Order: sequence, then C-alpha cells, then structure tokens
Amino acid sequence: MQQILPLPFPVTTVFGYEGIVINPNTCKPVYWRSSPGPTFEAVRGIPINVQWVNNLTNPNLFAAGLTYNSEKTGDESKSVSTCPKFSTEFFLEQGIVPIVTHLHGGEVRSDSDGGPNSWFSTGEWEKGLNFSKSRYTYPNGQRPTTLWYHDHVLGIASVSVYAGLSGFYLLRDPDDNISLLLPNEEYEIPMVIQDRSFYEDGSLLFPDNGGGPSVHLCKGSAFIGDTIMVNGKVWPNLNVERRQYRFRILNGSNTRTYNLKLSNNQPFIQIGSDGGYLPYPVRLTELLIAPAERADVLVDFSTMEPDTSVIMINDAKVPFPNGATPDPETVGQIMKFTILNTHPVPPIVLPEKLNDIPILIPDVPKKTFTLNVVKQTSGRAPKLLLNGQKWGSPVTESPIVGSTVEWEIVNLTTDAHPIHVHLIQFLIANRQDFDKTNYEDEWIQLNGKPPLFHPTITLPVEPFLTGNPIDPSLNERGWKDTVLALPGKVTRLKLRFAPQDAEPNKVKPGVNLFPFDPTIGPGYVWHCHILDHVDNEMIRPIIVIGNPAPTPNPQSCCQVMVEGSTELLPPALMGAPIVNKNKVFASIDAVYPGKIIISGFIRNDISYTGVLEDGTKEGTTVINDVPFQCMANRDDANESDSYNITGMALSCKIYERPQNFGINFITKEKVAYKFLGKDIVTICIRRTVI
Repeated sequence: MQQILPLPFPVTTVFGYEGIVINPNTCKPVYWRSSPGPTFEAVRGIPINVQWVNNLTNPNLFAAGLTYNSEKTGDESKSVSTCPKFSTEFFLEQGIVPIVTHLHGGEVRSDSDGGPNSWFSTGEWEKGLNFSKSRYTYPNGQRPTTLWYHDHVLGIASVSVYAGLSGFYLLRDPDDNISLLLPNEEYEIPMVIQDRSFYEDGSLLFPDNGGGPSVHLCKGSAFIGDTIMVNGKVWPNLNVERRQYRFRILNGSNTRTYNLKLSNNQPFIQIGSDGGYLPYPVRLTELLIAPAERADVLVDFSTMEPDTSVIMINDAKVPFPNGATPDPETVGQIMKFTILNTHPVPPIVLPEKLNDIPILIPDVPKKTFTLNVVKQTSGRAPKLLLNGQKWGSPVTESPIVGSTVEWEIVNLTTDAHPIHVHLIQFLIANRQDFDKTNYEDEWIQLNGKPPLFHPTITLPVEPFLTGNPIDPSLNERGWKDTVLALPGKVTRLKLRFAPQDAEPNKVKPGVNLFPFDPTIGPGYVWHCHILDHVDNEMIRPIIVIGNPAPTPNPQSCCQVMVEGSTELLPPALMGAPIVNKNKVFASIDAVYPGKIIISGFIRNDISYTGVLEDGTKEGTTVINDVPFQCMANRDDANESDSYNITGMALSCKIYERPQNFGINFITKEKVAYKFLGKDIVTICIRRTVI
C-alpha cells in the first residue's frame, strides 16, 4: 500500500519489489519495499548475482492474458493472441501471477536476460517453457549508464509493469572522469515518468472489463493514463537549490511518448542516452523520449530567483505523433521545481568531448523488417506484428556473434513504435521517407496479408524511397538499445553483436568477445516497447549463433527488384492462364575488395492464349527484357578470381484487368492489354572450382 496520490486521497495498492537495501541517510541496511523498486548501484567490472523471488500470492490486480497457461497446457486456444471472455473462471485463473525480471539494456547471458517465456510463479511451482533459474548473473562489463529492470512475462507485461514492477539499475565506473564533473549524491536524481489512471478510492484503473472501455488490450491497441506519476508520486514538487542537478530520466510509461520542456523555456544539457555518455554535450530546449528510452540531463537552477517555480511540461501527442494533444492542465504537466533561497553555485564547464563512439561497418548482409498492423474482427484489438510474423513463428533472426549488421525497419503503421533489442547497444544510422502505400501494396502482393504462415519474403525498400536520408538528432548519436521508429519512415540501425566497449580491430563474425557465451540458453528477443503491443505479439525471438561452418565453395547473394511492362494490342484474352517464365542473365562488372557488382537482365517470357477479331484462337509469347544491377559481399574477392552466377526468381506477379479485351463494343475502338511484371530476384555468385 503506497501513498501515490496526494493526501487526503487514500493509499494505492501496487505490486513492488522488496529486499535489503542501504539507507542513503544512515548507510545502514534496511528491509525495503516500494514501487518503483529500489535502485541498484552496480560497479563496472564487478559482477553481481540477484536472486529473484516471486512472493505474489494474491490474484493479479487486473485481468491478464493467459499466455503462461497456454504454455503449460499446450492449449493454443489460450495463447496470447486469444482475448478471452472475462468470465468467473477467467478471474479465478488470475490467482497465478508469474514474474520474470528483465535488466533492460544489460549485456547478459540469455538465461539471465529475463526473457518472456522464462517466468515462474510463487514457489516456482509453475514455470515457463524457457525457465532454467531465478538467480541471475549480471556481469556489469559495459559502459557506465542508466539501465532499468522490469517485468517481462509474455502476455501480461503491460499489466505487471503498470501495477508497479519496475526500477532503476545504475552502472557506475570508478575510472569515469566525466562523472567527477557532474552533480552527485542528493543532486543526482533518477526520475521515472509514468502515466496512470485512478479510481476515487485511490486504486489503479486499468480497464479489465471485456465488455467495457475500448482501451483494454483485448479491445484497443494501447493504454493511456490521465495523470502523470514521477517516482511513484502523482504530479510531485521537488525543492531544488540554486545549482545544477543531474536527472537520469526514464520513460517508464506503457505507451505515452513525452516531449519535455521547462515552462520558462530555459535550455538544458543532455549528456547521455540509453547506453552511456553522448559523444559531446547537447544543448536542448525540448526532449523527445519514447517508452523505455533514457536521457541523462543537466538542469541549471543557479540563475533562478528564490521562491519561484518552474514546471516540466509535455506537449507530445498520444498516440505519437498523430494522436490527441495533451491537456496543458493535466497530462501536459509532469512535475514542479520550487527554487530554494540558497547561495547560487555555478555549474562546472563540461569538456567538448564526452565519449568515443566507434564507426560501425556492417560485415554481413543487411536485414529489412516491416512493422505491420492487422485489423481483426469487431471487439478485438488490432494485431501488431514484426515483419508480418507472430511470436510463435519459427526463428528468423539468427545473428552471428561478433557480426555487425544493418537493420532497416519499415514502419507501415500510423504510429511511432519504440523498438528495443535485447543483449546489445546499437547506433542509429538515419531515417528516410518512403512511399508507404505502394510499398505496402507490393509487400502484400509478395507475401499475402499478415499474419504470415511462411517465411517473410523481403521487399527491398530502395525503389520506394523519397527524399534524402535524415541523420539522427544530436542527442541520438550515442549508444542506444531503444529507437523510435516513426510512421512513414525507414529507420536504419547498425547493430554489433559484441560488447559495447570491444576494440573494433578485434570484432569480426564468429569471434565472441562477451565475457559469457550468448549462443547458449533460451536466446533473446526484439520487440516494440509499447507494452500493450508486446502483449499483442509485436515481439520476435533472436538466437545468436557462432560462426557457421565454412563450406568448400561458399556463395554470396544479393536481392534486386526489377520491373518492366509489355503492352499487347488485340487479340482479346479468353481467360486462359498466363504463364510467365523468368531467366536470369548476369555477368560480373567489377570486383572490389569485399564487393562484387553484378549486372544483367531478367527475360520475361509471357505466354497467353488470345482470340483474333475474327474469332480465331492463337497462342502468343512476348519477350520483355528488364535490366538490373546489384552488389554482393565477398570477403575474399580478388581481381583474378572467376565466379559462376546463378539467379532465382522468388516471385512474379502479373496484374490484369478483369474484362475481355479486344474490341470495345460501344465505341468500336481497339483496346490494348497491358502487363506489368515485377520480380524480386536473388542473384548468387559462387567461386569457380578449379
């Protein structure tokens, strides 16, 4: 029971974390429970073990999904995709409240990652399919930064975190010279911002009536609260001295993105993001921060007048970026700072450079993913998917340990999605606009409507791009584990499956530089961090693999889209099937260190049966050649090498109008028939065996 709302409102029942912690005032151990949970202060280079214990013996605070029961029984009717009716039997099943704690942003072995299927109940009587232990090891080998921990049970993460299961994990480095210049102790404050809704009796409101409000995760796509909570207090005030403060800000909300400003328009300085210090301090007047993102921010109160106040405000629309504007009298306000009458202390001047951020160069083929929305029957939430695939589909992401890869995330939805990747920190390359309507049409023509029940066929986004790539904002140029993928844009990331501080010259595919083996255990995941979307299957597994066994004659492939058209005059078609046969003709234009440029053309042999104007049937074949060019990776390419080239047409679509062509019986004019062929072609090169 916790006093979240201001008096005289009653206390609020929450889920929290408890354990023995150090009282910062007395430096003595004390048994403590709270929501958000106690803050870990770990030291870089010193691993710790944490024993997570589930003492939740009461029913869940809110109606939750039945994912864990479907795992236990194998009953797919109770899978995460099923939104059950909220009957008496359903509520009885809420007596089992599983937990699994994920250290968000941590470089850990997968059996300590707190994956969505590694949950366990009270006494560990019930366990998820991937459960192996509840005593986790955190190596703490990465750079000093702001991490956080939260519950991650698949199907109920949204309600568990909303109920209170989250907390800070600060990683400090004794050799961090920058920290010596920053505010510390009582002037360094972790700040988690979360939106909540309450009943008048003080209890948390999370709609749990299947026939009720449209915001329930089985009825709508995301929960949005109508009050703002900071560190477990609704709209709090902080008395501050006239000096600089360091705020480690975390957006811990289920859905809401914030655009933070100070009401007096005062600028502030951001020095860090998810994975540690930025390359240099960034002066800002507003800060956009999506769910799960962190920002290390310095605010200088030294020049403000005593007994005055300043409000941290928010003007981000929700859902972001095309939703409703926040009410400036309620969710448009975050908290208040009241300036005390103290002697002003000017801030220390920071160095121009804070951190060395390496340049990541991909050494494996890039991956292109889509963010999809699937409309369902009336009364059920739209399904949000990654690359058109459901959570339980076969694993498709198997990065090689030590490899560096570029991901293209193509957002086909109308909202922004904060995409989080477990195990590693990555760098944002750029964002770029694209023709969403035509790309989505072509993607569906190629794959069918999601959810898919086959491996996703990649549709290259290059032919649909518009405008120029947009570099990340200055405060996005550090290490990240969560990125906001904006609607109508391609978001490009560079991911290196190696430790954050690995020496670049030692990183290469197949070489494991982690202090643990990331290829063992249940594996990792990547997902949208709008928690209601996670519970609605916007999550996919990642299995890290070692270097694949070399083959005697390896080949390298690239994909290219070719398109062309053929216009046929009458005779008219008789509804006979059109047969399209594709042949690939290719040659190597140039060989560079690591790269080969392949040029050629696709020959479309389009055969059909038509009818002449006098009624005579006639078979016809039309040849239409379409050129292409693509680039393939070759780690061992030399000018003197020779290669064999093969091609495979993965898909070809012929578009035709549903009418009989030939003579227009009204105007008596001849009507042309037009074919449009588009092919996604894989071109492979293989070293010639001598």
